[in-house]
Amino acid sequence: MCLSSTARPTTRGAAIFQVNANGNLVNGAGYCLMGVTVDPKTGNPTGSVPQVLQFQNNFIPAQATTAIQYGANLPTQPKTAASTTAAMGTITAAGGLNPADFASNPLPLGTPAVPYSDNTLTGSAENNQASPPAPITAATTLSGAAPSDSLTTSFSVGDTITVDGTTLTIVNTPTAGNNINVGDTVGTLLNKIGAITGVAPTISASGAITLHTGTAQNLNITTSSAAFSALGFTSPVNVARNGGGTAGTGVVIGNDQTAFTNESISGGAVTAYNASGTPVNLQLRWAKTDSSSLGAGHQDVWNLFYQTSTTATGVQTAWVNSGTNFIFGANGALTSPTGSAISIPGVTVDGQSLGTLAIDANSGALTQFASSSGAATINTISQNGFAAGQLQSVAINNSGIVVGTFSNGQNIDLAAVTLSHFNGTNYLKALDGGAYEVTDLSGAAILGASGTISGSSLEGSNTDIADEFTKLIVTQQAYSANTKVITTANNMVQDLLNVLR
Repeated sequence: MCLSSTARPTTRGAAIFQVNANGNLVNGAGYCLMGVTVDPKTGNPTGSVPQVLQFQNNFIPAQATTAIQYGANLPTQPKTAASTTAAMGTITAAGGLNPADFASNPLPLGTPAVPYSDNTLTGSAENNQASPPAPITAATTLSGAAPSDSLTTSFSVGDTITVDGTTLTIVNTPTAGNNINVGDTVGTLLNKIGAITGVAPTISASGAITLHTGTAQNLNITTSSAAFSALGFTSPVNVARNGGGTAGTGVVIGNDQTAFTNESISGGAVTAYNASGTPVNLQLRWAKTDSSSLGAGHQDVWNLFYQTSTTATGVQTAWVNSGTNFIFGANGALTSPTGSAISIPGVTVDGQSLGTLAIDANSGALTQFASSSGAATINTISQNGFAAGQLQSVAINNSGIVVGTFSNGQNIDLAAVTLSHFNGTNYLKALDGGAYEVTDLSGAAILGASGTISGSSLEGSNTDIADEFTKLIVTQQAYSANTKVITTANNMVQDLLNVLR
């Protein structure tokens, strides 16, 4: 019959257990173990009546990935491919992502378009025709002979300069409207350009002119006059405004992948599983979308992206924004979101659906500290899914839980061995192998014994070695004495026989 392995007078150890040909969990003496099944996720018993523990080499079904544990340090100053050549004071130079560089704004869905702002272009420093030459100023004339405070190449009557679609013409009459007198000054020309763009150009002490785009439109200047080079520029001039673009779409399209790779950093990868147990390679990237280094009104904000297609081209979606702004304080701690994992719905990778994933990056797991490498340091990235697996072996831990090891690498709680005691422990019937059988005098097994189980251990002996060794010496001495008595008696008998002869 099958007995509880704990129905024994001692709880110092436990036998090594195995599964027999019938699927029963047995101890070293071949006796079945009793227990109750447990919920593999919670470890709580699913019943209260012990039964013979049986486990077949069945498959455990696949478990889809539903949650990802993520921990990393994001660098305060990311080093991206684009940051090394970007203009100082821009989000790109700060290692971030500039939506204006994308045909489809990858910021979270619904993010308003970035307001347009002025951009500038500074030409080369130029001198006039004075003797000695001096940097040009607003008072320098557009035409004249040397030596004089005039451009080195003179504008001529009939020359035109087209600014954002508006044509300025050099004439031999007083300056009016879009006409400029050939003998007028550089300052007059710059004021005419500023009236069109909305921001007047400036001129430095070194004779370098700075043009402004304004916010209404991008700056575009064309001219047929060779004298334009005397202002420090080469025609045509094309300068885009800062900001602008579309509202956030939450995706990176195929055409924008190069810009995205150049303006983001790797966030690691993890193998996730769909409902059928198919492994899916989930690639992650981080993009910094705002930086406190840009001054007042800015803060450190990051967006997390996952790759949805490895073959996307054109306007097909390649990467998807998780839709959450991760905001960090000056001390490097995550200030938002806090308290719970973020949820990313409808995650799909190359046609394999993972459904909704929860990304848990809270409780101090995600930080932003200075890093000389400028890259993300991934501390933890794990997930809760797995493929289907077949039972390979079972073992019992010190808590009495039967743990199954499956071919997919999972160790899952299967059952709990029950501990029992008896009212009449001394009346149990001893069996081979150190097991005991219930008798009428012992009474039925009572669940809930206070003993313990020692997994993967053999029961130690309770023999007192010193005492037994002393007994062995005494026995040996008694044996030696008895041997001498027998020898003496035998000699006496031999002597008597010799007398009779």
